[in-house]
Amino acid sequence: MPSVPRVQNKLKMLIAIVIFVVIVIVMFESVVVVQAGHRGIVLYVGAVENRVLGEGIHFITPFAEQVIQMEVRTLKFQASASAASNDLQEVQTVIALNYHISPSQANLIYQQLGGDYADRIIAPTIQESVKASVAKFNAEELITKRAIAKGVIAQTIGSTLSARNIVVETVFITDFAFSQAFAGQIESKVVAFQKYLTEQNNLKAVQVIANQTVVQAEATARANVAKANGESQAIKVITVQLKQSPDYLHWLSINRWNGKMPYALASGGGSPFFQLPVTAAAQQNQTKR
Repeated sequence: MPSVPRVQNKLKMLIAIVIFVVIVIVMFESVVVVQAGHRGIVLYVGAVENRVLGEGIHFITPFAEQVIQMEVRTLKFQASASAASNDLQEVQTVIALNYHISPSQANLIYQQLGGDYADRIIAPTIQESVKASVAKFNAEELITKRAIAKGVIAQTIGSTLSARNIVVETVFITDFAFSQAFAGQIESKVVAFQKYLTEQNNLKAVQVIANQTVVQAEATARANVAKANGESQAIKVITVQLKQSPDYLHWLSINRWNGKMPYALASGGGSPFFQLPVTAAAQQNQTKR
């Protein structure tokens, strides 16, 4: 049989090992490391405490306290949504948003919504926000005022989630999709509008040509009037000259003569068309004869 001292030594060694293991376990349970981009939610016997642990090493009460880590970095959530417009047209779209939880209120989010808060609050908020916002516009306005409609949806989502300590950074909304019947109506309307614009352009071209014709006609009329006025003035000048000098008509005939003798003179009859100037000597000789 083993001796008593040896048995005692073995018991002491076993007790020392147990104590060491207990100390290690207690130290392990007393120390918690909160990872980067996370916050620690402290639970004391299952109840959420009114404190949030930041990044790094922290000491807690072993076996009584527990730490749940929640990510506070930017996260992405995407969901499809459908709604009815003001004129009862079915509209579908896809909403994607970047968000993060408020670091100082992480314990409240965990207490009120739990770790799966995204599915509990963000998804239904997107659905309700899209329905409430799209109902303010008719289908045509969702196309012509797309930016305004998207802004209303984003503002509604942001204000709703901020009340639950969720900060919305950006909201991305794809184009609105309508039923095939309504899409066909829109396409027909666009085609008709393009045809209307083409006809308007053609009408403007015809008007331009007509205006040009009118301008040319007015210019021709003004030219004819100017020509008539000029001839009238010329007649008035000639009339004045005839009154002042009876030989003016004879002088005008000589200046406008084309070099051909009139028919009456060429046949030997009639008086001469004009008298050539006679010198004094020739006039004396004619007198002697």
